[in-house]
Amino acid sequence: MPGRPFLQIPGPTLVPERIVRAMSQPIIDHRGPRFAALVEACLEGLKGVFKTRNGHVILYPGSGTGAWEAALVNTLSPGDRALGVVNGHFSTGFARTAEAYGIEVERIEVEYGAGAPADEVERRLRMDSAHQLRAVLLVHNETSTGVTSNVAAVRAALNRAKHPALLLVDAVSSLASIDFRFDEWGVDVALTGPQKGLMLPPGMAILAASEKAISAGEKARCPRAYWDWRPVLERNKRGEYPYTPATMLLFGLEEALRMLNEEGLENVFGRHARLGEACRRAVRALGLALLCRDPTQYSNTLTAVVMPKGFDSDELIRLAYRRLELSLGVGLGAVKGKVFRIGHLGGVNELDLLGGLAGVEMALAELGVPVTLGAGLGAAQEFLLGRS
Repeated sequence: MPGRPFLQIPGPTLVPERIVRAMSQPIIDHRGPRFAALVEACLEGLKGVFKTRNGHVILYPGSGTGAWEAALVNTLSPGDRALGVVNGHFSTGFARTAEAYGIEVERIEVEYGAGAPADEVERRLRMDSAHQLRAVLLVHNETSTGVTSNVAAVRAALNRAKHPALLLVDAVSSLASIDFRFDEWGVDVALTGPQKGLMLPPGMAILAASEKAISAGEKARCPRAYWDWRPVLERNKRGEYPYTPATMLLFGLEEALRMLNEEGLENVFGRHARLGEACRRAVRALGLALLCRDPTQYSNTLTAVVMPKGFDSDELIRLAYRRLELSLGVGLGAVKGKVFRIGHLGGVNELDLLGGLAGVEMALAELGVPVTLGAGLGAAQEFLLGRS
């Protein structure tokens, strides 16, 4: 089909032309002075996105899943206990990765569509008077459900309980799209990938670590070789890596950071908030339900939509791609076949969202879901024009 494909999944997102061009330049020596300057620019720029002055930014060739491993193996040991908030497919994966390294995860099981219950986190921590829980595992923005948890409230729960556990936060689908405050929220390790708010292709694992986390790393006993952040931190001081880095992605990252700074981070967050609300209004106008039930926890980077009874979301997704070359996010874990997800993050604008919503309406109608064509699109347009 002519025209660009509509990639309306919650990442990887479409890569802006500026970033594509930045990654198209000739490769350079990864031990030379130009590369050293590139590394310094990327690490310093990411500090601004994480909103940290004192945190250490660590980059690996890899993925967000690899970043889970890096966060865990550099701070914990086999036999350690951790408290994991499990409220979706990816928070489940975070906990399972910890368990694969012999870490015992005490889970706070939360229904899909709800965020982290800070009061329950506090209650569990107060019960742990011997401070055997070494870390709290939390996903800031659960990509499978469209729910944003309150990281600041979880940190406040740790503080009220006077508990020394590390706070390890997955920020894969929130960083550079939803406000994230590493220092202010007392996060010890935050992890992300480049393929969402940072607008890059996949291929990097990105972390920020506090001094407390770095100190914990000196005592951590999980097996680590590739994911060991000590040689990375040491070599980064000289603008180098202990292995071959993802040079072209670093070129793209430098340009992505430039674009974010040009727009201004607060404006980036405001754009995502506007698009997120427009999408939610469109869904409601079509008579469909949101998986996230608490308006204070709505995600501004993706919307998880519940299919009406008798309809399969996987079938909708197949039809949308076959008919329109529109890619939507599938339902994952406990909501497979029941939910589809609309991504609205990264370098996305109003017309990108409206085009995707028009395709969603067409696919729903063709599948036989009783919707009024134009109802959702009109609701989104009215909101974006400031009329509702």
